[in-house]
Amino acid sequence: MGNSTKPVRAVLRVFQSLCIVLLLLTCGTLSAQNAKIGVRNIVLVHGAWADGSGWKGVYNILVKDGYNVSIVQEPETSFQNDVTAVKRILALQDGPSVLVAHSYGGAIITEAGTDPSVAGLVYVAAHMPDSGENESEDGMRFPSDLAKSGAIKKTPDGFTYIDPVQFHELFAADLSSEQAAIMAHSQVFNFADNFSAAITTAAWRTKPSWMLVAGNDRTISPDLERWYAKRAHSHTVEVAGASHCVYVSHPKDVADVIEAAARATSK
Repeated sequence: MGNSTKPVRAVLRVFQSLCIVLLLLTCGTLSAQNAKIGVRNIVLVHGAWADGSGWKGVYNILVKDGYNVSIVQEPETSFQNDVTAVKRILALQDGPSVLVAHSYGGAIITEAGTDPSVAGLVYVAAHMPDSGENESEDGMRFPSDLAKSGAIKKTPDGFTYIDPVQFHELFAADLSSEQAAIMAHSQVFNFADNFSAAITTAAWRTKPSWMLVAGNDRTISPDLERWYAKRAHSHTVEVAGASHCVYVSHPKDVADVIEAAARATSK
């Protein structure tokens, strides 16, 4: 009887040893993945005349790569409401976040990014005003084709939008006509005063920043984007030929910059 249990015990010991080895390997793999990812929380902020759905391609890449991604749907009814909307989402994160914005969203994250939970800022073809500045005045440094076109219209109650007929050419030239038409006819109208809202404290002054320049941007001049990046000593990547909708047309390039920021802010 005693001898018959020895093989069973031996098998159990081998099984236990294998379980321990697998557990150690799993823990090691998870640790390596976490070390590679670093900051896990990414918060994406859309710009004027758009909504969060444009981030779909970037979102899918980041989620596949193991990040926790949230997309802010700010109302664009006032600058303060938009800043509050971003902070509301930041408060739901379980740790530090990389805050990412496109276009007018850059002004929003410049203000909201002073939140202690923000580890870094990524600007995607975005405005990046300093304290006391606003994007409207900054835009005059390097006027864009959109600013000179007369395509920005205003409703009687003070909300702005881009003439749908010119939207494809000036905002989304590297997207299909069908996709640009959908975006043109689903614009989130932006309250005009938002563009002249002054920044109180510029987050990029104290936090690391990245700028992705859209090389063929006709909504914000690429020269202005480069100027912003140089002033802030931002890590800069340029996507040649990209329109203002670079975050839609080149999601991999945008996701790569965001992931680089997440890794860098974890060191």
